[in-house]
Amino acid sequence: MSSKPSAVFYYDVISPFSYFYVMQRQRLDPYVDVVPVPILLGGLLRSTNNQGPGEIAAKRPHTYQYCVWLADKLALPFKFPEHHPFSTVAAQRLLVQIDADWTIVERAFQFVWVEGKDPNLSWLQFCLYLGLPADTAIPSASAVKAKLVANTEQAQRDSAFGVPSLVLNGQCFWGVDTIDWTLDFLKHPNMFEQAAYTNAKQMPSGLNQ
Repeated sequence: MSSKPSAVFYYDVISPFSYFYVMQRQRLDPYVDVVPVPILLGGLLRSTNNQGPGEIAAKRPHTYQYCVWLADKLALPFKFPEHHPFSTVAAQRLLVQIDADWTIVERAFQFVWVEGKDPNLSWLQFCLYLGLPADTAIPSASAVKAKLVANTEQAQRDSAFGVPSLVLNGQCFWGVDTIDWTLDFLKHPNMFEQAAYTNAKQMPSGLNQ
């Protein structure tokens, strides 16, 4: 039985930053057992009154060019899909349906961000890439749909507002650049009880006055 703490990783294959995180997750392996949980980023964004960078015209070029730079910095293969953003409902439902482990999760991200494919346009190839039969249907079972919705709602309750998000011991770490922060938190579990952190969390907004 593992003595390592457990964490939940919320993801959606739409996110290049989730891809970058997944491909670095081995940095966490010696210290924490991370469980991958598929959600719908669009649903999470709507529930938190948020927008993805791909939906903001002024932010799109910067975000996509940053991804090109970051992939090179991390020495990771990277190729944009045919278009972005795109619907990931079918892909995320499939990952729920098969209870995707890390091997499958990595393959799903590689299909989108290494092969540069939209699963909706290449469903047969997507299924084969994951090691599934070519005739695997797009999931339509109500239980699968409900589970994906439940995962997304749980992510919101866990204070996630985007992906990638890692939830560990009640703390939500969002973004590809928070792996080091997570590792420091494991070394200093009382981090968020320190005055500087509690003061930052309770900082009042000057726009409400």
